[in-house]
Amino acid sequence: MRFAATFTILTLAVAPLPALASSCAEQIGTIERRLDSAGAVEITGLQPGHSLQTGSPRSVQGARLNAPSDPDMVSTADGVAAARALIIRAADEDHRGDKRACENTMTEAKGMIGALP
Repeated sequence: MRFAATFTILTLAVAPLPALASSCAEQIGTIERRLDSAGAVEITGLQPGHSLQTGSPRSVQGARLNAPSDPDMVSTADGVAAARALIIRAADEDHRGDKRACENTMTEAKGMIGALP
């Protein structure tokens, strides 16, 4: 009986566990896709090393024609560039396991992006 319990514990300890994506890693992926969207390209142009994301079944079919109701949320090329730098920092923080810093950096990046067309 004792052997069975020990064997079970050892088996579970050595068994590979599935890698779980952190919520911050999911946010990073979402924002990276957003920065490669048609709206971001409209603001900044297609940046070297990036590709335009198309074909999402949940995508908006046309660009927004009116400006956002909050003037502070207007997207700029400088804001998008700053957000790209913040995403690199957030990915590093997530890799180090600093969840709170990663989430704070992602909040800051989202504010820098603004309301993309």
